Amino acid sequence: MLVDLLPHLMLLALVILLFTGFPVGGVLAGVGVGFALIGVVIDEFPIPTLFLVPYKIYDSVGESLVYPAVPMLLFMGVALEISGAARELLLCLQRLLARVPGSMCISVIVIGMLLAPMAGVIGASVATIAMAAMPTMLAQRYRPEIASGAIAAAGTLGVIAPPAIMLFFLSDAIGVTVANMFLAPIAPILGLAVAFITFFVVSDFVWKRPRLDERKTESEIGGSIVLYLVRSLVLPVGLIALVLGSIIAGWVAPSEAASVGAVGAALLIFLYRGFRPSLLREAFYRTMLLTGMVFFVVMGASIFSLVFRFYGGDDIAVDLFDALEIGDFGVLLVVLAILFVLGFFIDWIEIVLVSLPILYPAISQLDFSWYVGSAGLSKVWIGALIALVLQTSFLTPPFGFALFFLKGSAPPSVRMVDIYRGVFPLVLIQLAMIAAVLLYPAIVTVIPTMVLL
Repeated sequence: MLVDLLPHLMLLALVILLFTGFPVGGVLAGVGVGFALIGVVIDEFPIPTLFLVPYKIYDSVGESLVYPAVPMLLFMGVALEISGAARELLLCLQRLLARVPGSMCISVIVIGMLLAPMAGVIGASVATIAMAAMPTMLAQRYRPEIASGAIAAAGTLGVIAPPAIMLFFLSDAIGVTVANMFLAPIAPILGLAVAFITFFVVSDFVWKRPRLDERKTESEIGGSIVLYLVRSLVLPVGLIALVLGSIIAGWVAPSEAASVGAVGAALLIFLYRGFRPSLLREAFYRTMLLTGMVFFVVMGASIFSLVFRFYGGDDIAVDLFDALEIGDFGVLLVVLAILFVLGFFIDWIEIVLVSLPILYPAISQLDFSWYVGSAGLSKVWIGALIALVLQTSFLTPPFGFALFFLKGSAPPSVRMVDIYRGVFPLVLIQLAMIAAVLLYPAIVTVIPTMVLL
């Protein structure tokens, strides 16, 4: 029957239209409404069901404790960039680590873990770090591939570091608490950061890059070292730690913690750049654009999923994996492979809001409680794996989503081949971490278990 083909045709239409370059939210809503009208014509979709669309959108956004925090976290990231906190923190760390080989690379990795989570989308994350760090790294005679690798790794690592906005949406998509989703990737992120830093320190020795004049570096700080550290290091890091810690500790709701972070970031604009209301207006404007983009996709995905599920689309993934008969681990690996490939072409917002809900009915039937320890920890483990796989996908040549944003933000002297060469060894480190998490789930479950149980 034609109605049995409709969910498959919806997916086909979605894939084709996504590659046309039209706004993703518009494509999702258009496909949903279009196929609903087709169902009305063939008498398979009752017209009154269309009136459920506003309720579906409200249920997705209005009833969520997660989504209200998103605009404020986006504002926090934009404000930290406009204030110059990112560059101040970068230079402060680099000056403090002046005697350490690869000090700038280490500083960039730390910056990515601290500031990239609030950038929201992978492009903004990588571009923000590239504009702050790339010119300085090239001026300090870092090879283009080393500078590119450090920036790409930092930008993608920050996308899954708490309080990353991606983790908010992922927690909602797989049905775990925000606190659990924040804690799960901490150990892998720290492990990756240590591995990346080790790689860059060794590379600095191998390439024998000229070191900074340490006396000049110390004299550049000027004035009181304590005041300098408070201004450039303690304030931005403390603000992020306050937001993250209050959410994990359960002291306040995510939206309340994010509002405190937004106010603090706004104050940093005035502290670093003087009382300039125009900068605050710019931060509001850029936040409005980012928020509109995110929630346009959310609303479009709500419309698409309503129609898709009405036609029985939830059964597609389940029936496919049942037919393959590959077991729970096989299903998990196939799902991760699909998400990995999707990460080459689309940002995490579309993947988490559209692709993951299509695959989730199959994921929800997997039973790893015997392997991980409990059904709840199994969800946390799968969520961390999805985050790591997407992060790796964004970094992987030749289609890595982050690599093209890096090329667009880098000086013309940095070639695409330099970027590919720079990220290749880092991708191998990423894949090794994913394999370790697959083999040893305790890497991601031990911290949530210790803190929350």
